[in-house]
Amino acid sequence: MGREYRPNARESAVISRLDHEKESQRHNAVNLLREHIDELADRIVMKLIEERLVETTSKDDLEHQIHFSLQTLLTAEDFEIQFQTANIRTLVPRPHFISLYVTAYIIEKLIDHKCIVEIYGTDEDIYRSVNRQVNRLIPLH
Repeated sequence: MGREYRPNARESAVISRLDHEKESQRHNAVNLLREHIDELADRIVMKLIEERLVETTSKDDLEHQIHFSLQTLLTAEDFEIQFQTANIRTLVPRPHFISLYVTAYIIEKLIDHKCIVEIYGTDEDIYRSVNRQVNRLIPLH
């Protein structure tokens, strides 16, 4: 007969503390996103265009779409975020959830938008470009 696993009090306390810390970081990141949403959308779009990862007919339309994805992230529930990022969750070892969400939006939804001519580069290239801008304004420790 198999043994029943019961974590001891110390293990439970450590797990609880780690979960609380992760949730606290996520909450702080969402608050920083609220403060910097316009600037972040602009930075992401500028870098995607500068690095020639996205070719567009309208920078303003592209910025509006990125802003829309960030705004959607602010009101999304955890399940919605997990669902949106499920296909690329293993892209990098410890992804920033905001960068991952925006990358998934670019790869899966923005590619079909009328202002997009072409999206170049790999998923990792797009994630790295987005993540550099996100980490400047919303670092996770």
